[in-house]
Amino acid sequence: MVSKKDIKLISSLKHKKFRDLNSAFVVEGIKSISEFLISQFKLVKLFSIDCSAFDFVTNQIEVDYNELKKISFFNNPDDHLAIFEIPNKNPVDHNNLIIALESIRDPGNLGTIIRTCEWFGIKDVICSNDSVDCFNPKVIQSAMGSLSRMNVNYVDLNSYLKNTKLDLIGATLNGKSIYKTDLQFDKGILIFGNEANGVSDKLCDVLDYNLTIPRSGINDFPDSLNLSISVGIFLGEIKRKIFSD
Repeated sequence: MVSKKDIKLISSLKHKKFRDLNSAFVVEGIKSISEFLISQFKLVKLFSIDCSAFDFVTNQIEVDYNELKKISFFNNPDDHLAIFEIPNKNPVDHNNLIIALESIRDPGNLGTIIRTCEWFGIKDVICSNDSVDCFNPKVIQSAMGSLSRMNVNYVDLNSYLKNTKLDLIGATLNGKSIYKTDLQFDKGILIFGNEANGVSDKLCDVLDYNLTIPRSGINDFPDSLNLSISVGIFLGEIKRKIFSD
């Protein structure tokens, strides 16, 4: 049975303020929960319609569908809901390619980017402090477990980039074609901007290189690509170059 205290806590974890205050976040669905359980993340409590699915978990509470519906962030709950602790962040590994994100607003975009980065072997994502929280329920949902293995840090991005010695590569609309560059991508920081406005002028001022995905159409429409798709295209081409060398 779900207690009133649990209901109040889980409901509060929809909001970043209370995720920070409680150092906790919610994961739903058997696949994502399974991946967090075998990661560095520490389970606080698990609520399950079918406890046999996680019979090795001791701090588990059996609930019925109506109880789960009260605490779930989904319209159609997926049998299991877990609370995990937010761990301390690991330092960024500057010996590999890093993805930097400026002022990302859409939680679905961030979750998809995290999942895409893991697919292409990226370990570190750094976000500007005003970007959407990676523990937002919609980010967790769209990342589909990848957050359990990725290192995501939030920083003053402008200051961070100014103080690094790594190559800074911006994904912009007016750069050199990603398909024609001779740049090496074994390490450095690849920077993507806000969904609506791209990389800001203040960050463009510190970039070493500008790269773009060239448009194939004969007109000026559409005026941009979805951000998560752009990240996927960039990383796909980067990996192709690495494998072909």
